[in-house]
Amino acid sequence: MPVSQVKSYAREEFMSPERGPRGEFHFSFRDIVILRTARELLAANVGPRKVRKALSNLRKQLPAGLPLTSVRIVAEGDTVVVKDGSTVWEPTSEQVQINFPVAELAIKIAPLATKKIRTIESAENPDADEWYDLGYDLESVNAEQAVEAYRNALRLNPSHTDAHVNLGRLLHEMGKSEDAEAHYRQVLETSPDHPTAAYNLGLVLEDLGRPNDAMSAYKLAVDSDPGFADAYYNIARLYEQAGKRAAALRHMATFKRLTGKR
Repeated sequence: MPVSQVKSYAREEFMSPERGPRGEFHFSFRDIVILRTARELLAANVGPRKVRKALSNLRKQLPAGLPLTSVRIVAEGDTVVVKDGSTVWEPTSEQVQINFPVAELAIKIAPLATKKIRTIESAENPDADEWYDLGYDLESVNAEQAVEAYRNALRLNPSHTDAHVNLGRLLHEMGKSEDAEAHYRQVLETSPDHPTAAYNLGLVLEDLGRPNDAMSAYKLAVDSDPGFADAYYNIARLYEQAGKRAAALRHMATFKRLTGKR
């Protein structure tokens, strides 16, 4: 991809490169996956405007925390759709004839991740934030390496809240719910008003078959953030399962009000 094109994409809202001391772009691994995706779309004779629209909408519509490696961009008839397991949605109504897994693009970036790990390991005074930033980038390339990066951040700074939260989410996705619970609870011990940690803890506790504890976690999330719509939805669902219909309807009404749904 020409340098001018890379710079053009770097200024788009679906990219998030940082600037170096001389104004140069510093790309994350996630940014590079997006650039490679754009290149594949362009190679398939998709117009530049359509590429920008598809990537912009995809970035906005990806659920929080969902790595790019878990989605496929495919064409079904005249419609572009994004597939995430059993979930399918349209990032744009424009016609694009393309069918490739983003994961394959991310695999090609793996050597860059390995090089970055070695750079941090060889530093005289490695910083917890450096490991955290690397872990965040690695989530779109290699979840296991991301876990190790977050663990390294916590070895240097055991109270690194964001590292605990992200590590807990990855461990939960890997089926290690008990380990995830421990990280969320450690966050809440020092930051009881952390809505994301409380909400994620609720998800873990549900998977562990502890709905009452999950309810308490979701309530803590909405106490910390009254606008946390998803937490209200889960509270309503748990109340419904418990046969408390009035309470379920009340919380569902709050969820609908916050999301504008009817």
